[in-house]
Amino acid sequence: MYRLPIFLATVLFVSSVSATRYGLSEDIVGSKFLDAFTFQTIADPTHGRVNYVNQTQALQSGIARVTTDSFVMGADSKTTLDPAGPGRDSVRIISKKTYQEVVLVIGLRHMPEGCATWPAIRTKQAAAPNTGIVDILEGVNNQPFDQVTLHTSGGTEIFFYARTSQSDIFSGCTVPANRSESGTAISNDCDAGCSVGLYNSSSFGPEFNKVGGGWYVMQRTSTHVSVWLWHRENPFVPLDVRFALPHVDTSKWGKPAAFFPNDTCDMAGFLTDHNILINLTLCGDWAGNAATYASSGCPSTCIDHVNTDPKSFAGAFFDFEALRVYLPEE
Repeated sequence: MYRLPIFLATVLFVSSVSATRYGLSEDIVGSKFLDAFTFQTIADPTHGRVNYVNQTQALQSGIARVTTDSFVMGADSKTTLDPAGPGRDSVRIISKKTYQEVVLVIGLRHMPEGCATWPAIRTKQAAAPNTGIVDILEGVNNQPFDQVTLHTSGGTEIFFYARTSQSDIFSGCTVPANRSESGTAISNDCDAGCSVGLYNSSSFGPEFNKVGGGWYVMQRTSTHVSVWLWHRENPFVPLDVRFALPHVDTSKWGKPAAFFPNDTCDMAGFLTDHNILINLTLCGDWAGNAATYASSGCPSTCIDHVNTDPKSFAGAFFDFEALRVYLPEE
């Protein structure tokens, strides 16, 4: 078997783990979302009161729509539901391509808001369990902050205080309590979900929408996962992000909002090829948890609210300016 000389192998290894410059691979804007993603019509894995519809149904009903510079997807806001019938129509899309080392720049003008909502943007593998999950954006019921979470075990969407499968493979991955991030660590056990709360940045729901949205950015390498957030009005948004330049340099972006270093385990061994998953569920295991829902100041019960008050979901939609995929440069 041919073996690389030690010096050359070392150079290649250092280059692969320390890359900070990335080139634009995909510029997904407007109708390109329809080509880049598949609309899933599965039963909701988190037991939400939703009915995921296909692309044709979503476009015909208006819960998905495109313009030259926008892709919108969300929940139905017109129909009163039969309690014994299907849930409220909503959209769940997953990318056709998979990624490992990557920078994702997610330009959002608006994210879903309102009682019972549980929006998420995450990466995970569509086809195989126990391949990890990165929750870039996730929260429920108008909470004012995003919760960024890394799961190194588990193959289903799970929220930070529950593990849903006895067959999960436990990685033993943890992250240091003190690390270079602007967010606040909630949990450092990545099997259960190591989470970071972005408490001071209008990072979720109505507060995010009030400032005109902004950019969520994830960098995944073999040594760490980082997430940044910049609001649209922030004068310090990196120019390569704001102006969608063909190259980005993460070394110039400053401290990330959430940072998960590969200090205690082979993180790359638990995070394989990931698809990008974007969905809006309603109620479910987290948003619909009785204590969580009640503490949010929301009316009635979660299920009753979804069934009987369609107008309250008028703001339950994503409006994407773009999703840009950058890959490491040689």
